[in-house]
Amino acid sequence: MTDYKSTLNLPETDFPMRGNLAQREPEMLKRWEDEDRYGKLRAHCEGREKFILADGPPYANGDIHIGHAVNKILKDIVVKARTLAGFDAPYIPTWDCHGLPIELAVEKKLGKQAKGDARAFREACRKFAREQVERQRVDFQRLGVTGAWDKPYLTMDPQYEADEIRGFAKIIENGHLYKGYKPVHWCMDCGSALAEAEVEYQDKTSPAIDVRFPVVDDEELLRRLDGKGGEGLVSVAIWTTTPWTLPANQAVALNAEIDYALVEFDAGHGPERVLFAEELAGNAMQRYGIEKFTIVGRAKGAALEGLKLKHPFYDREVPVILGEHVTLESGTGAVHTAPGHGQEDFAVGVEYGLPLENPVGGNGVFLDGTELFAGEHVFKANKHIVEVLQERGMLLHHESLQHSYPHCWRHKTPLIFRATPQWFISMDQAGLREKARAEIRKVKWTPSWGESRIDAMVEGRPDWCISRQRSWGVPIALFVHKQTGELHPRTSELLETVAKLVEKDSVDAWFERDAKDFLGEEAEQYEKVTDILDVWVDSGMLHYCVLEKHPQLRAPADLYLEGSDQHRGWFQSSLLTSVAIRDTAPYKGVLTHGFTVDAKGRKMSKSVGNVVAPQKVVNAMGADVLRLWVAATDYRGEIAVSDEILKRTADSYRRLRNTLRFLLANLNGFDPATDCVVPGDMLSLDRWVLEQARALQATVETAYENYEFHVIYQKVHNFCVVDLGGFYLDVIKDRQYTTQADSLARRSCQTALYHTAEAMLRWLAPILSFTMEEAWEYLPGERALSVFMSEWYDIPGSAKDVTDIDWEAVLHVRQVVSRLLETLRKEDVIGSSLDAEVTLFADDTLREKLDALGDELRFALITSYAHVKPAAERPKDAFHDTEVEGLWVTAKRAPFEKCVRCWHRREDVGANDEHSELCGRCIENVTGAGETRRFS
Repeated sequence: MTDYKSTLNLPETDFPMRGNLAQREPEMLKRWEDEDRYGKLRAHCEGREKFILADGPPYANGDIHIGHAVNKILKDIVVKARTLAGFDAPYIPTWDCHGLPIELAVEKKLGKQAKGDARAFREACRKFAREQVERQRVDFQRLGVTGAWDKPYLTMDPQYEADEIRGFAKIIENGHLYKGYKPVHWCMDCGSALAEAEVEYQDKTSPAIDVRFPVVDDEELLRRLDGKGGEGLVSVAIWTTTPWTLPANQAVALNAEIDYALVEFDAGHGPERVLFAEELAGNAMQRYGIEKFTIVGRAKGAALEGLKLKHPFYDREVPVILGEHVTLESGTGAVHTAPGHGQEDFAVGVEYGLPLENPVGGNGVFLDGTELFAGEHVFKANKHIVEVLQERGMLLHHESLQHSYPHCWRHKTPLIFRATPQWFISMDQAGLREKARAEIRKVKWTPSWGESRIDAMVEGRPDWCISRQRSWGVPIALFVHKQTGELHPRTSELLETVAKLVEKDSVDAWFERDAKDFLGEEAEQYEKVTDILDVWVDSGMLHYCVLEKHPQLRAPADLYLEGSDQHRGWFQSSLLTSVAIRDTAPYKGVLTHGFTVDAKGRKMSKSVGNVVAPQKVVNAMGADVLRLWVAATDYRGEIAVSDEILKRTADSYRRLRNTLRFLLANLNGFDPATDCVVPGDMLSLDRWVLEQARALQATVETAYENYEFHVIYQKVHNFCVVDLGGFYLDVIKDRQYTTQADSLARRSCQTALYHTAEAMLRWLAPILSFTMEEAWEYLPGERALSVFMSEWYDIPGSAKDVTDIDWEAVLHVRQVVSRLLETLRKEDVIGSSLDAEVTLFADDTLREKLDALGDELRFALITSYAHVKPAAERPKDAFHDTEVEGLWVTAKRAPFEKCVRCWHRREDVGANDEHSELCGRCIENVTGAGETRRFS
């Protein structure tokens, strides 16, 4: 038997079948770093139009989790896709480095006494933050995220701190800052005010009490009512879940438009009369266990304004006031009002000129001098307050209630509202709210619901409390007049002086200098502020401290990309600071992604045991599998991840890799500079596959532009599985392997494979960055150092009509034939499809399409013979599949010997004595001028 293997054009490539990503990726990272790939990419892109994605800074504390990985990978996909689209898209990593978690970590390590040496403590915080940044940097790079990792921006860098102070000066100059004594969310563990974005809501069990506020002048109330009056003590009932705020009560609020009723009932100690919102009276009676009651008077809330009430346990009178915040949702329709302990209470208290008392210290303990409750912690005092109310006959009802309550996002402990002197960015005094809302409407929000979400938040948010009573952060570097409370008239000049000092010596330059160093003799008249800025100001000011300052960046950014919680966090703090500084939004577009959950939709939790650590995934499967999972998921909702989901992703990765390997292996011996066939001369099937690729590329480019990465995964994966693996690559094997090496048939095929590979590498490069950079080195022809130093591939089109063969119809026919042949294979009638001879009985329309292929139809069907006959001649037992109308098929084992070279069973095998094992076509390809192929 003659060995004809050497006459075949068998596939060959050094691009390995197995990705071995966990080992190969770190080696690639090391090489890229040694080559300064990112620096060379920046030089390559210089002069292009910019695309700027601003990096929302992760907090420098703890190892990265799967949510971090999702965020950074999405950003990297965007940046790389924009680079391939012809933009200069730099990526400058940033980190948020100030704030309480770092303080607490250092305090835990060094002890609370460490704060005694403020400079040493801040230096310890810097050291800790640097260590965290380095750990996270290594993990982010391991994900294949390309950027300026050697020159990131840290909010603790002296230059950043100095520029933040300069940005703060502009906010002041534009009239947005004021100092106010207002209730703020206060964390007793932090010992500091919290911003809205630092508050999260969790369930809490609280005492829910109904309390009598006796009316001072019964006759005065009765004169305002429409009714008969009744008998017994007269009071107004309030309902609250925060008994500890009653010592600060200064009024009871009603709603002017609500109907109120004076209800007479007997709770076991004789008749009494209590005022409720009429709509809520029945619920209150049911709550108290009262079955019989009578309404003895009615009035609108507006008629009761100014009525005097007795405080339930202090010797003071409090007025009835009116407020729109009073609703009929629950309670009694009358709201206990403590201006020192609530935003709405404060607002209505200012309107009525009520005392703004706050008897609670920063540790949550009632201050000395607080009657009855001095020295008691507010939450522990709840029980005592209930006892006092009971003793004095002022308690109508008491029960426990589980409800949503504000908690510190770091300590997970309940917060209190307490009025303290704080610095605020006003939402309204210089029009910040309306300007910000106007800018929101100019931004492209992805998904689109992000616009209404953030707009509602900005519309309803209170003034931004930006001061914190902490050690580790950027100072509110102000001087306030001790008598008038006014800022120093040279505040802007002084802030620039401070900024220049901070550039040289960090924030220590402010904290360690006396007021005299800045003000000289004036220092006696001014108080130096020791508060620091809210960390949301730090990260929110990135547009001013980084985008405007970095030579490769600009403001506004084209895109901010973070999780959906950042509508109340970084998106909003960035928006407000940017509008406060320059009257414009810091971004042109905002993309939001959901949170990671397990396969059952549950949040990631160590206690549940469903946490998927990105470090574990990349060490086992490789970063490209993790990146493919991120891209394949519709990030607009929750993002499910589990070991099983990742395993399926790894299977998809192998399909993509093996398709690419087939393309590369069959480009063996192909030089695009000399061997490319012009589109008009290519075989019909090759022109068809390029048209499929061209159409797909348009979809891919649009999907990248719209940030629809899951669409790219689906379309490219489907192209590999159906168009390539399920049809084209299967069909062209015969031509690729058996025709002469330099024949038009083979070079046409290789040209199509080459153009498809060039395009496909770029389609997947933003997602499978490691794999595509690896494959880039195996593509024939001269090329740049990196796939990202190229642009979307220009797939050549054909001047020749690609519809000379209806390949879609052929594809559908092939699927029908394959189903019939599979049945014969299971019955052991045939082995491979090349053992078969098929006859297609087709209606006139389909027969015309199939006849156009002539004898080459057999190559498209991968059978040894393929005959086409009129449908009318079909036998009764012909196979019919309803998916293709007008087609019936019969098949049998071809009754001829198999050619040892092409494996077709042909009647001319053995007709040539010298090559008795070959068919005539193979003899022509081995010894003659070579066969001619036109279609497939």
